[in-house]
Amino acid sequence: MATAARSPEADGHPEIPHPEAVVVRFAGDSGDGMQLTGGQFTLSAALAGNDFATFPDFPAEIRAPQGTLFGVSAFQINFGASEVDTAGDAPDVLIAMNPRRSRPMSSISSPAG
Repeated sequence: MATAARSPEADGHPEIPHPEAVVVRFAGDSGDGMQLTGGQFTLSAALAGNDFATFPDFPAEIRAPQGTLFGVSAFQINFGASEVDTAGDAPDVLIAMNPRRSRPMSSISSPAG
């Protein structure tokens, strides 16, 4: 059974952009598994045939005092189908496991993100 191909714009939906590379940052409290999550995401991106560069961001404090914004752990990956040279400047996607503690990271997202 054959179906006719239709463009997304014909259905009233905008066309989805396909960027060359995407920068994703996982952020959360130290000890929440951000490095492990980033490592597993990197493994999945590599197995899918993507090139990548990573930047693990370890906090100076192992566990910050309650109510403070210190102790945020992050893992950034820049991955894409073409050659990737750096871990990226600003994330296109910020995945915050704890939004309140990840507030310092929200101001550094890219204009498109």
